[in-house]
Amino acid sequence: MLKIQEIRELIKLVDQSSISEFEFEGDGAKISMKKGTLKTNGFEQPESVQHAAPAPVVEVKTESAPVVPAPKVEEKKPEALTVVEDDVNYHKIVSPMVGTFYKAPAPDAEPYVNVGDKVKENTVVCIVEAMKLMNEIEAEVRGEIVKVLVENGQLVEYGQPLFLVKPE
Repeated sequence: MLKIQEIRELIKLVDQSSISEFEFEGDGAKISMKKGTLKTNGFEQPESVQHAAPAPVVEVKTESAPVVPAPKVEEKKPEALTVVEDDVNYHKIVSPMVGTFYKAPAPDAEPYVNVGDKVKENTVVCIVEAMKLMNEIEAEVRGEIVKVLVENGQLVEYGQPLFLVKPE
């Protein structure tokens, strides 16, 4: 199914091009766009009578079940990261995948590491859950944890910094 942003991009491309008609069918959806005529009260008027260039007429049909709006979920906006002295002097432990960050092996367990803890290259610092698999993330550097950059249970992206470590 096409996303609304993709449909908007298609409309913009058709509007800016010289084509007058466009059809797309796939992923359970059919999109039909036409431009160049303006319908007023059911009668088509030629372009010379129009006062402004019309936007393409878009018709979207889907073959799937009706869309039920998802329940609203409050998004936690990440707080602005505060720079600890000059963070270029610190090693960043980054997420090797997209997933959910967990600072402890279980909800009632102690975190793997806290600010001020000394870590070695093979010290497990957190878990990133991806596709129901718990992936232990190691420090990969010897040093001291200076800052935890993400919240427990937060979604993280590939390459997103998780911790700042002051190397030894």
